[in-house]
Amino acid sequence: MNPLWLSHFTATSSIGRGLGQTLAALRQRRSGLLPCAFDTVDLATFVGEVAGLDEVRLPARLADYDCRNNRLALLGLTQDGFADAVRAAIENHGRQRIGLFLGTSTSGILQTELAYRRRDPATGALPAGFSYRSTHNTFSVAEFTRQYFGLTGPAVVVSSACSSSAKVFASARRMIAAGLIDAAVVGGVDSLCLTTLHGFSSLGLISEQACRPFDAQRNGISIGEAAAFALLERSPEDADDQAVLLLGIGESSDAYHMSSPHPEGLGARMAMQDALKMAGLGSSEIDYINLHGTATQSNDAAEAKAVRQVFGSGTPCSSTKGATGHTLGAAGGLEAVICALGLRHGLLPGGLNTRPADPALDLNYLLENREQPVAHMLSNSFGFGGTNCSLVFGRAGNSANKSADKSVHHP
Repeated sequence: MNPLWLSHFTATSSIGRGLGQTLAALRQRRSGLLPCAFDTVDLATFVGEVAGLDEVRLPARLADYDCRNNRLALLGLTQDGFADAVRAAIENHGRQRIGLFLGTSTSGILQTELAYRRRDPATGALPAGFSYRSTHNTFSVAEFTRQYFGLTGPAVVVSSACSSSAKVFASARRMIAAGLIDAAVVGGVDSLCLTTLHGFSSLGLISEQACRPFDAQRNGISIGEAAAFALLERSPEDADDQAVLLLGIGESSDAYHMSSPHPEGLGARMAMQDALKMAGLGSSEIDYINLHGTATQSNDAAEAKAVRQVFGSGTPCSSTKGATGHTLGAAGGLEAVICALGLRHGLLPGGLNTRPADPALDLNYLLENREQPVAHMLSNSFGFGGTNCSLVFGRAGNSANKSADKSVHHP
């Protein structure tokens, strides 16, 4: 695979708006998880809520798209000069040559939940101003973003649960490789809603405290929300040594169970191995793994088995969901940006809330931050139904002379 360049990227979540606040929170080991006070939800759990979304106003011409998810998208797009970077790419490539690939799980379903509260008491009809197409529909966030920038190229939404905004990198890469587009806006947006909070509660998967990934006493997830975006372009020959590149992608579908991972981590292992193969890297060349790490018993155990099969037990790793919560369809994009920050600033973020790491999982799980030169990182995103995606990122200064390491472990 010819590397793709993350020429610009940004993230907004409960730990901060934009790269500066996000990096500061990671360095200060500050979590965004707080006791749930969202809407009418009465659950003993913690959430990663982005403050101020009710005050965000969409442009008047896009008022039909108004919902929490699209407000979060707009807030994210306007950080770090990202919108200006997209407009510059439009000038350079043409609006028809830029693709749009976003991931979400529930999109604007909250707008439907709110509409049901206002049904006509006699007929049950939903409010006249409610628009499923422009709010709840999973394509809504892509159509909103497309209209916001005036893009006319391919636009796709991937909704494959928690792997959604990792898999969009693969969709974009294929279209760039095929010559259909010259650049792509990729990322993910998912926002808090009653469906996910009560749904995960009904599955017995939410924790009554801030989630503790890979902890010996881990007992469930903390749901968060986020918007994360990257502008993907072909890597220039004179790329700066600090430029962040997408080197490899691995996708798999083990289809083991609707909501539980394969107990031996089969699909996760396949995704990681394929990502390494595409990147032309061996397992020992990965400096850090951003684990999917949801903090449920079964997910963390299955992922640990998969990681040991591919990397052994020595590679530094952690889950950043103890800081951000599990942002579901936005998790892959958010954690890709966290990896990009780690590569750029030489930071391996230690996991929060985990004391101690489960010795039975036998991984080099970081409990404290580590600062060191970093060449390559791998990020895992695994979703319901066994849909898995792993991404390998690297710095341009470390990728030109890479050589395949034959020490990749196979079961």
